[in-house]
Amino acid sequence: MRLARTIALITMAGVIGGTSGGTAVAQEKSASPVQQVLFMCPHGAAKSVLASAHFERLAKERGLNVRVLSAGTEPDAAIAPPVAALLEREGYAPRTAPPRKATPDDMAKADLVISLGCDLSGLPTPRGRLLRWDDVPSPSADLTKADEAIRAKVNALIDELVRQQVSKRR
Repeated sequence: MRLARTIALITMAGVIGGTSGGTAVAQEKSASPVQQVLFMCPHGAAKSVLASAHFERLAKERGLNVRVLSAGTEPDAAIAPPVAALLEREGYAPRTAPPRKATPDDMAKADLVISLGCDLSGLPTPRGRLLRWDDVPSPSADLTKADEAIRAKVNALIDELVRQQVSKRR
């Protein structure tokens, strides 16, 4: 009886401690505002799809509170099949929604807009910060090089955002 009570108390302490710690982490994450990040490429079918997928996964792994969107300035009807196949091979959830056109509302709500070779003249100036990644190679010319370039830029951006988040907590 005494052993059973000791085990029950230890278990309760572990559960309470685990719940308390988890709740504190969840509260800390929810306390940080959600940053909306918009990736844009001309057709919304390749570069922005790759960048948003890589960014979303890495942001989640690094604990960033983000909402990630992708769009095109002149969207294609579907995601480029080689891009969809690459993402599937890498374990990303299949994207079923077709590319969509970037809207003035997207620009007004985004904290961060990353343009991958877009002509932005038909859209309003973004409310948030604008980054231009115009030097990313064309995925249709060399998907591997384009993916590597995008990954490098995404990694650097995530590192920067994590550093900013850490310095805000101090």
